[in-house]
Amino acid sequence: MQTFSVREITRYIRDLFETDDILDDIWVRGEVSNLTKAHSGHWYFTVKDSDSQLRCVMFRREARGVRADVRAGADVLVHGRVGVYEARGEYQLYADQIEALGGAGDLHQRFEELKAKLDAEGLFDPGRKRPLPVFPSRIGVVTSSTAAAWHDIKNVLQRRFPLVEVVLSPTLVQGADAPAQIVQALGRLTRSADVDIIILARGGGSLEDLWCFNDETVARAVAASRIPVISGIGHEIDFTIADFVADLRAPTPTAAAELATPNRNDLLLDIDRLRSGLAGSLSDSLAEKERDLRRLQSGLHITTPLKTVQQARRRVAEKREQLARTQQLQLQQMRERLRHTAKALQAASPEHILARGYALVRDDAGAVIREAAQVSKNQRLTVQLARDQIGVRVDD
Repeated sequence: MQTFSVREITRYIRDLFETDDILDDIWVRGEVSNLTKAHSGHWYFTVKDSDSQLRCVMFRREARGVRADVRAGADVLVHGRVGVYEARGEYQLYADQIEALGGAGDLHQRFEELKAKLDAEGLFDPGRKRPLPVFPSRIGVVTSSTAAAWHDIKNVLQRRFPLVEVVLSPTLVQGADAPAQIVQALGRLTRSADVDIIILARGGGSLEDLWCFNDETVARAVAASRIPVISGIGHEIDFTIADFVADLRAPTPTAAAELATPNRNDLLLDIDRLRSGLAGSLSDSLAEKERDLRRLQSGLHITTPLKTVQQARRRVAEKREQLARTQQLQLQQMRERLRHTAKALQAASPEHILARGYALVRDDAGAVIREAAQVSKNQRLTVQLARDQIGVRVDD
């Protein structure tokens, strides 16, 4: 008769749970009871219905991301995996998501249905994803003009690649009216703006907050864009339908800006390496030519008459002068290209532009004033100069 220790049979049951595909990725619907939010940040609770109950644990990292109102008596959907807690010989649900029933739970089902539909149509096919240009000159951003994501994207682009021009196509990024506005914002860029890349961005939020990016019309507008689209929506753990359709998905808005541009510092390092390599190649080439010249001179002294030697010397002198001129011209061209590159980088600096006498005018909200139609009489504005700023009021 075969016998087992308690530990052996418990681990055997645990292994059965871990190899079951349904138990490894499951949504459970029920009423919350016995909820305890420990000082460690872990949550312990039970979900139950009229006939049964299931013990649950949600660890601190996952609990921080819960946006639903979880309390005793609440109807919820809980996602996670069912496993065995060996110390007590009990099975429990290790939860990683909690969604309010009738809200995010229904949204989750709609999300999966639309995802399956568009996937079947080939909108997620990697073969239709387009590569991004290495050196974009103009980037369009579709987001809210008041969102932190917009300011973060501008800061990253200015730091990494100040030569790029940034164009905002403003839109709502939350609410019932947001999908139509997002489609319009994408259309404005694809029709009228000469942009190389579009960044579709929004900061973090709940599933409901991000739902406009799960709209079918938005997904199809992203897929139909003639310009490559980078999605930077929410946080790293957030996924939307727009992420799957976009040519490239970034985990955050700032990451989208980083993926869209090269790093200026890396480019400057590349220039330095190329300059050093070219200088070394020229030096090696010159040394080789000088060695050849010495060999020719030595041979001429031994094997040729005086006239032939003199003619050869003249040719050698001409070659030397030609080589020197060529080298000087190449070095001059290299210095000129380097000077132009450094000058362009310096000229693109906002501080340099302001130092030349220009000024940057903003309203109280911090928006840049580009034309007179944006201001009204008695409106207060801030004028940013090279070293300081002044406040003014529109008189007429």
